[in-house]
Amino acid sequence: MNPLRIAFLGAGPLALPVFQGLCASTSHHVVALITQPTKTGKGHHQHENPLIALANERGIPVHQPVKIRDAEHAGWLKGLDLDLSVVAAYGQILSREVLDFPRLGTINVHASLLPKYRGATPIHAAVLAGDEEAGVTIIRLVPKLDAGPMLGVDRLILGPQETTGSLERRLAELAVPLTLRVIDQIAAGTCEEVTQDESLVTHVGKLTKQDGLIDWRKSAVEIERHIRGMQPWPGPFTLLHSAGKPPLRMALLQAVAHAGDPIDPASPDLGQLHFEGQRLTAQTGNGLLEIITLQPEGKRAMSAIDYLRGRPLQPGDRLGNPT
Repeated sequence: MNPLRIAFLGAGPLALPVFQGLCASTSHHVVALITQPTKTGKGHHQHENPLIALANERGIPVHQPVKIRDAEHAGWLKGLDLDLSVVAAYGQILSREVLDFPRLGTINVHASLLPKYRGATPIHAAVLAGDEEAGVTIIRLVPKLDAGPMLGVDRLILGPQETTGSLERRLAELAVPLTLRVIDQIAAGTCEEVTQDESLVTHVGKLTKQDGLIDWRKSAVEIERHIRGMQPWPGPFTLLHSAGKPPLRMALLQAVAHAGDPIDPASPDLGQLHFEGQRLTAQTGNGLLEIITLQPEGKRAMSAIDYLRGRPLQPGDRLGNPT
């Protein structure tokens, strides 16, 4: 098996372990890293990109195009004389020209069990849906979003307290041996392609910060999943409404769902807070949500009990949306 010349296109937590695995491989050569432009935050400081740090350590050329589809960047990629491109959470759409530059095409590391959850937020979707299992699928990239043939799949079981962040870390580690295995098969000419079943396709779009807002009309089970699914980003939050005070934005970080009966979606009791038997609960559209850990805006995360020691519950206190 001859070593392949590989370009890696990626950004973020899912990409880093895969890039590390490729760099550590003795079977193939990573000849370029293509990642997103460096972001500058408040105070004009630069956000560190660990992919770039690793590439610099390894002497791998780094390219950070604003748009990879532009002719000058596509030409740079073509000049690398690639055998294969590997994409992991890159965040830009690749043109047919860019996909076809490598001799053996372009593959993508996708964090779902395709054809389920095509799109930008498959890990969030798995947690929000309460799925029992998740996984990584390696596909050959085609112009249609996440629709290419599947080259390899590995699975894992979700834990009961799984957040999007914890699941992303686990899937990233799962992706490393799978990606290396598929690349070896491609190099050896033994890789089998499996067409996705279009009748089973689901799509998941991008999220905004507002998607973190908790909808108290939903059931306690759905809200508990929402709390886990929105961590670390965009962050699950609600507003504490208390008589005579402005609403206080509050993140809910850990909760337990308790079964109950459905109530009217227009009921004024939605979000109503109660404190009994050392438990802080809120009324949902179906059942009670026991709040374990919270974080008032501008404060540290704390247990609900610690919060109530500093701010005892008042009659009529409730959680809800802006009014």
